Parts: sequence; C-alpha cells; structure tokens
Amino acid sequence: MNTQGIAVVTGASSGIGKVYADRFAKRGYDLLLVARRKDRLNELSKELQQKYGVKVDTLVADLTKKEDLEKVSTTIASNDKITVLVNNAGVAVVGPSAQIPIDDLDSQLDLNVRSVTHLSHAILPGFIKRNSGTLINIASVVAFFTLPISSSYSASKAHVLLYTMGLRDELANTGVRVQAVLPASTSTEIWDISGVGLHNLNPETVMTAENLVDAALAGLDQGETVTLPSVEDYSLWEAFDGARLKLAQATQTKRPASRYGLNK
Repeated sequence: MNTQGIAVVTGASSGIGKVYADRFAKRGYDLLLVARRKDRLNELSKELQQKYGVKVDTLVADLTKKEDLEKVSTTIASNDKITVLVNNAGVAVVGPSAQIPIDDLDSQLDLNVRSVTHLSHAILPGFIKRNSGTLINIASVVAFFTLPISSSYSASKAHVLLYTMGLRDELANTGVRVQAVLPASTSTEIWDISGVGLHNLNPETVMTAENLVDAALAGLDQGETVTLPSVEDYSLWEAFDGARLKLAQATQTKRPASRYGLNK
C-alpha cells in the first residue's frame, strides 16, 4: 500500500520531468503526470507502472493556456493525497530581445512564471493545512545572471528563484518543504527547441538529466532550499546570498547616496 502519497510532475513527458517521474515512482510515490504530449505521457505511464508497480495518472495540458492551467490547478487543489509538486514545465526563448516575437515572450512568461505561481498557489493551502508537503520549482543558474540572448528567460527564472526563497521564509515554521533547483547546461530537448542546439555546447559543461535530478533529490534530502547541482563549492552560493542580504540592508535609509552629491 502506498504511504508516500502522490507526486505531481509538470513537463513530465521528456527530459528533467521524465526523470523526476521515474525517481519518485522508484521512491514509492503514485504519480500524476502533466504534459502536452498525450502519446508520450501514456507511454511513460505504462512504463512506470510496469517498472515500479505504482499508480500513474496523466493529465494532458498546455500550461500556457489559461483554461488548461485552471484545470490543473483545480485538480491538484482538490486532491489531499498529493504530497509533492514538481513545477518543471518550462521553455527557453533566447535571442536578441527586440527580435523575439512578443507572442513567444508571452508564452515563456506564461509557462515559466505564471504556471509555477498558479500551481504553487493551488497546492500550498492543502500542504499548510496538513502541515506537510514538498514543493520543488525548477529554476536555472541564469536566475542570478543574464547573457545577451537570455534577458527574458533569465528574468523568468529569477522569479522562480526569489518566489521559492520567499515561500521558504513564509513556511519556516511549518512542515512544508520548498526547494529551488538551478540546473546549468543539461542534456534535454530545450536546447534544440530554443534554437541553440545541444551540439553547439561543450560536452564537458553538459550534465545528464539523470545526474541533475539525482543530485537535486540528494539536495532535497539534505534540506537545501537552493540546490545548484553543478556547483562543487557551495560556499560560493552562501557568499552570494550573504552579499544579497547585506545589499538589502544597505538600501534602508532615507538619504540618497553621497556619490550623487545631494546630501547637505
């Protein structure tokens, strides 16, 4: 009998989401898999049920569409057996900002920002009521820097990072866990879909989706809120986060900085 509950994984039909589905099934969770591609979802569902003997339900949805996002939100909000939500679905729209069609930028915001926020908002009341549950949001290392071709993508992932860190502080005195996972270059379809092409990357910088997810889950088990699977020296993040907090404190004054020559 399953005592782990149900793990929901968005973007589950390939890449990182597919590996998360496998790993949570291996841990004994039943699954609710969400993605656009029905054929892939059905194939994965059969595979995981046969492999691990867990129950796997699927929900075909395009999370850039309001009606589909509402459908998924309602489904997960009403199911108190859900104990894990992995907000993995995302897209990378890259290139010079002025040359990217505005519809593509809107779709990226809808998927990377709006769907993560809406689905988190849907699941959290139940988690808080039960004082348990795990929310995993997939961000990116570009959440704290940007490239000339990644302005909007980086900004969308910065939202995921700061949103998750804020939730950590909100939920500090509860049994609800939150984690932001920040992949660097990972071997998934996103590179070819974005137009960059996986073959154009240095193979020494590209992590497999399997290693990425296994490291992320190890970080979750160790209690990390922010997990950077490819960063060996975690003190780099701690120093960065500490500097961020010092900067935040330094903003708290009514006086303009002296370099502007306004103080009298």
